Amino acid sequence: MVAMATPVCDFGWKAPDFSLKGTDAKTYTLEDVRGPRGTLVMFICNHCPYVKAILGRLVRDAKELQDCGVGVIAIMANDPNEYAEDSFDNMAAVAGDNGFTFPYVIDETQDVARAYDARCTPDFFGFNAELELQYRGRLDASGKEAAADARRELFEAMAQVAETGKGPAQQTASIGCSIKWRE
Repeated sequence: MVAMATPVCDFGWKAPDFSLKGTDAKTYTLEDVRGPRGTLVMFICNHCPYVKAILGRLVRDAKELQDCGVGVIAIMANDPNEYAEDSFDNMAAVAGDNGFTFPYVIDETQDVARAYDARCTPDFFGFNAELELQYRGRLDASGKEAAADARRELFEAMAQVAETGKGPAQQTASIGCSIKWRE
C-alpha cells in the first residue's frame, strides 16, 4: 500500500464523459448521473483501508448531497486481478451492504481513471452544474481514523458548489492508496 495525495483543484476543468457498467447491471454515462446543481465523481475501491475507514460517512454525505441536487457516482478502477477484494461481485456486495444510493461502476480499461487523472482511492472530483471542476479535496481530516467530529470538507464544499456554482478557494488534497494500474 502506497499512500498518495491528489493534485490541487484545476478550477474549471471539464468533466470527461464515460460509459461504465454498474453493480446493478445498468450502464452509466456522465449525463445519466449529472445533477441539476453539481456532480460528484468518486474513485473508490473495496480493499483500501482509507476507503473502508470513511465508507459510512461517505455514504451519508453522498445521500445528503443528492438531496441538494448533486449527482453522485463511484468508480472502481483498480485491477481486480491484483486485488480480488475489488472484483465486480465484491463491488456489488459492498454497494448493497453499505446502502449506496448512487451507482457503483467498474472502469475495466482504466481509461476513465486516466482521463480524470485519478491518483488514489478515495479521489473526489466535484463539478458544478456546468461540469466544471470546483473541488478536488478530501472527505474530511480523519484519514484512516474514524473521527466523528471531523469537519465535513467534501460535503461543505459540494453544498457550496450546489448553491453558488463555485468551490472553496482552500482545499486539502485527498490521501489514500494508489490506484492499482494494469501493466
